[in-house]
Amino acid sequence: MAKAIPKISPRRNRRIRSRKSRRRIPKGVIHVQAGFNNTIVTVTDVWGRVVSSSSAGNCGFRGSRKGTPFAAQTVAVKAMATVVMQRADVLIKGPGLGRDAALRAITKSGIRVTRVRDVTPLPHNGCRPPQKRRV
Repeated sequence: MAKAIPKISPRRNRRIRSRKSRRRIPKGVIHVQAGFNNTIVTVTDVWGRVVSSSSAGNCGFRGSRKGTPFAAQTVAVKAMATVVMQRADVLIKGPGLGRDAALRAITKSGIRVTRVRDVTPLPHNGCRPPQKRRV
């Protein structure tokens, strides 16, 4: 019986650097998803790779307090804590109360906001409504 030939991979199966350290990117994109029940802030680089993320549930808020502006502000501060960057675009999605509070916390963190866009999906006449109820 022949010996198995060991596979030599060009990629190494180890992390380049520790996940705990502060990640440095010159320019990034901050995605704020503000729903009525939760607020999620994700920081990515310009290619869309996630650098840092946080949500209201992750910050210790439970129940109806997750949708409050204070929770959104805390989430934005926590998401920005592990990232060092100079400029950022902010994309805001959703109708929640945390939209303005998250944006205020991002601008106070010292990052120069180059663009703020609302990317909330809006239906262009959407789905067909349900049939009228007959009693």
